[in-house]
Amino acid sequence: MKPIIKVENLSKLYRIGARRAAYTTLRETIAGAARSPLKLLSRRRRREGRDSVWALEGVSFEVAPGETVGIIGRNGAGKSTLLKILSRVTEPTTGRIELYGTSSSLLEVGTGFHPELTGRENIFLNGAILGMRRQEIRQRLDEIVSFAEVERFVDTSVKHYSSGMYMRLAFAVAAHLEPQIMIVDEVLSVGDVRFQKKCLGKMGSVAREGRTVLLVSHNMAAVENLCRRGVVLEAGRVAYAGPTHEAIAHYLQDAGTTRQSLRERTDREGSGELRVVAIDVRGAREGRAGGVSSGQDVDIYIHYEAAQGFRRAGVVAGLIVGTQHDVPVFLQHNRLTGDEWESIPQRGAFVCRIKRLPLPPSTYRIGCSLMCDGEYLDVLNDAGEFTVVEGDFYGTGEVPPPTHGSCLVEARWRLEEAYAPHIEAEPQHKDEMQREDEPQREDEPQREDESQREAAESRP
Repeated sequence: MKPIIKVENLSKLYRIGARRAAYTTLRETIAGAARSPLKLLSRRRRREGRDSVWALEGVSFEVAPGETVGIIGRNGAGKSTLLKILSRVTEPTTGRIELYGTSSSLLEVGTGFHPELTGRENIFLNGAILGMRRQEIRQRLDEIVSFAEVERFVDTSVKHYSSGMYMRLAFAVAAHLEPQIMIVDEVLSVGDVRFQKKCLGKMGSVAREGRTVLLVSHNMAAVENLCRRGVVLEAGRVAYAGPTHEAIAHYLQDAGTTRQSLRERTDREGSGELRVVAIDVRGAREGRAGGVSSGQDVDIYIHYEAAQGFRRAGVVAGLIVGTQHDVPVFLQHNRLTGDEWESIPQRGAFVCRIKRLPLPPSTYRIGCSLMCDGEYLDVLNDAGEFTVVEGDFYGTGEVPPPTHGSCLVEARWRLEEAYAPHIEAEPQHKDEMQREDEPQREDEPQREDESQREAAESRP
């Protein structure tokens, strides 16, 4: 299949530093080169190395039609520069790009909008840039304005819009004018939480319609849910390109804190009477292992050292397990389970056994804390991590992926026959229905009393 986006050996060089006060003329440059060409060349190379930076260097990848690709990386990795080149906002220094289709970009708040024009006029302007006819834009106008929630201000100059209004209208235009390629940078953070969810839902529907989406975001959950493939940029180069979950794992491993000994960690809180020195996750039966499996009994060891003379009782050891997106999965401490210790050895480990580990395959992070009498003795965030591999949690050989939830739940299903609602027997004839609905006549009670007296007199 022919790609809809093709990037070949793309590089972009930016000049940095202050401008020089004086500029040389063409005559001076030619004369200087004639006098000492090698000296001029070496001076230029030194200046380029000192006063320039490669925002992108040798970037190559392809995107198939209908594919959703997430571009991720640390700040300064070159993500926005790449999208600006793809959107033709700036030109590459070397390399080339090929786009086989119309594209709409949402790079920064206000990109592509003329501040003096109204919201309505900017919608028609953007549609015309995409090659749409005025009638086609008019058909989608109401839907765009409604989605952006700017009905009252659509005929106001956009220079008077707030950043949130600007972004909402820009996204609505980009999403509803049906370009074949939709390029979105990390601008959704401008909107509120409700509108962010609305935008993510719209991008999901755009992807399902078969249009191509390039998304730059630091929201790894959004990237994982929307994108089938990820490209990781590091210092302007492609560090990884492949399935989304593997791309995210590569990025988070690189962006995470430097793995140093917990003894050396200084970013901790507490009195220091007890200090966590190591975290260890083991399969309960197999002992130490590089990974544990779903449904397996797991022991989490919190190794500690106590200060000299520590004799306090009632220590509470706790841990919190979260996803690599920093979403908490569960909290556990010995006060929840009612486990207590009368004395604490100077060195040892608090061991938490998790029965039938209810986590789908992924990598998880552990934070831990030690406290006593409401006072923290030691607190360490991101103290360790462990990997869960596929296991037979349900006994069926099937485990849902982490994109469908962060926890596995034991359950049983059954089928019940629905109870039919109580239906009274219908009257056979219309005249019977009418007699039931008619009010009782005054002579009916008398007639009923007479029949009862006659029946009583006839008894022996």
